[in-house]
Amino acid sequence: MTKRVAIVTGGTRGIGFGVATALGKSGFNLAVCGLRDEAAAKESVEKLRAAVKEAGAEVLYVRADIGSKADRDNLIAAVEKHYGALHVLVNNAGVAPDVRADVLEAGEESFERLMRINLQGPYFLTQAAANYMVRQKKADATFEGSVVTVTSVSAEVASVNRGDYCISKAGLAMAVKLFAARLGEFGIPVYEVRPGIIATDMTAGVTGKYDTLIANGLLVDPRWGTPEDVGRAVAALARGDVPYSTGTVLHVDGGLTLQRL
Repeated sequence: MTKRVAIVTGGTRGIGFGVATALGKSGFNLAVCGLRDEAAAKESVEKLRAAVKEAGAEVLYVRADIGSKADRDNLIAAVEKHYGALHVLVNNAGVAPDVRADVLEAGEESFERLMRINLQGPYFLTQAAANYMVRQKKADATFEGSVVTVTSVSAEVASVNRGDYCISKAGLAMAVKLFAARLGEFGIPVYEVRPGIIATDMTAGVTGKYDTLIANGLLVDPRWGTPEDVGRAVAALARGDVPYSTGTVLHVDGGLTLQRL
């Protein structure tokens, strides 16, 4: 049987690496993208290849800025040329603000940057990937595709010193609903995975803050989350282990957003 193919944006580090590894171990051939050129990304890509080798998964790296239309188009074209198919899109790539700023003081430059990369990019990449999947579905009724978007608890939990980030993730959460509603007629489910405090390079600068919050009872499951935690959740959705649930939001947050008295 021909392996299914998955794109993971930002798949060479952090949460994206955890997602790509879980999908590769589940038998998906992978296309991962990032901002670095192939030479600079080589070490990470080889590490990913080693992690999924036992499952026989192939790894294609494509340099792509998700905020660029030309790069998004090139990513889809490269996957079609190399694999001849696309079954799963995982929108994972995203950026944090360069500087955390109070919403009463924050400037427009950071806001525009985050909207372009965190919201506009995955929104229109999903559009392109969805149209490709629809073409495959029309050509083969047995085709099974899906879209999984990794957002953040910041889609629902307000952080007044990074409002641009929160708004970008909240917008992405609505994009999931829109595409889930639109792609239902084609049998292509769309999901959202909403991570909490995950140990990555993005959170490395605030380790002390979150160590203290966790020690003081912020979470029901009192530990940092890992990229592997998120990867396992995404892989379950991509494999089809959670049927009849398009539009579902899966929290991987240790109970952070669980209301408690």
